[in-house]
Amino acid sequence: MRIELPHWYDLHVHVRQGPAMGAYIKAHLDMGCAGFLAMPNTKPPVGKVFASDPLPYWSIEEYRKMIMDAGGDAFCGKIITPLYLTRDTTPAMIEAGAKAGLLTSAKYYPPHGTTNSDHGRPLLSFIENGVFRAMEENGVILNLHGEEHALSGEAYFGKNSNAEDFFYRERMPLLRDKFPDLKLACEHITTRTAADFVRQAGDKCGATITPQHLLYTVADLLQGLKYHLYCLPLVKFEEDRQALLEAAYAPANTRFFAGTDSAPHTTKATECGCAAGCFTGGIAPQLYAESFDFSKGQDAFERFLCLNGPAFYGLPVPTKTFSLTDNPQAIHELHTEDGPVIPLTLGLGQKSLKWTLSR
Repeated sequence: MRIELPHWYDLHVHVRQGPAMGAYIKAHLDMGCAGFLAMPNTKPPVGKVFASDPLPYWSIEEYRKMIMDAGGDAFCGKIITPLYLTRDTTPAMIEAGAKAGLLTSAKYYPPHGTTNSDHGRPLLSFIENGVFRAMEENGVILNLHGEEHALSGEAYFGKNSNAEDFFYRERMPLLRDKFPDLKLACEHITTRTAADFVRQAGDKCGATITPQHLLYTVADLLQGLKYHLYCLPLVKFEEDRQALLEAAYAPANTRFFAGTDSAPHTTKATECGCAAGCFTGGIAPQLYAESFDFSKGQDAFERFLCLNGPAFYGLPVPTKTFSLTDNPQAIHELHTEDGPVIPLTLGLGQKSLKWTLSR
């Protein structure tokens, strides 16, 4: 079987900073990406719009230049560089960035909730300080890491609830009610609760889903402690995985789309724990294809991978194409100037993929 698809956008990816950026960017070029949305939780974070601003962060201007210098200028489509929302973000900063054409989206991180999220603030602080209102008024998309901060034990990950479930039950309805015209990109959703919220929230709300959350559950993570599958939000239960598959590949789906959350680490397991993130650069379309039942046709797959995301972000669908063929493809570690990075499936003991990608 061979399917041909337009180049696609990865609307959630980490390309980091420093000498290895070029390898991470090339991995995305190699898998037919037209462009991507680059996460701003770098060191330091991308916490201001203009380089001239004296705040102690990188700016969107500076980070965009780093990406372009590392090979980003080779993509046929757009690269989106969101603003990291910090305690220093103001409504005036949002308005000025939007009017300059540099700011099109901004990222909310729950404080201490994931990698390099220490600069994040509680969601209510941005509701109250006018930042979300300024985003709504200036057409800036809010990218959300949708987990409640400061939960522990059973409340963080339990049988009946977890940090994402709480966030989409308690926080997101308030956000939707207060700012009905604010466009929401709910990133890397993992639960039935989140999928149901997005489905019911209207056309100004969309969501990305990663390949690992369509393929695996917490049982896959824990059996043998396969730490290459450790990511945040954590993979959940089979009921949640089925809900994500239903959302992603529903015949009428227009608001769920691809965003890998590909997160490279040269050292995954550390003395004090495990770095969060699965590296799927170079192999994401093949993994998404593995999660899809092509006996039902390929239209739903093409919408999820290639069409819905550009429509949500107002991007044209590229005319360039790539193909997937249901023949095995070997997986190799990625060599970078910072050291080797292990792709997710190789870290899980699989030496080949079920699909081959050709550009």
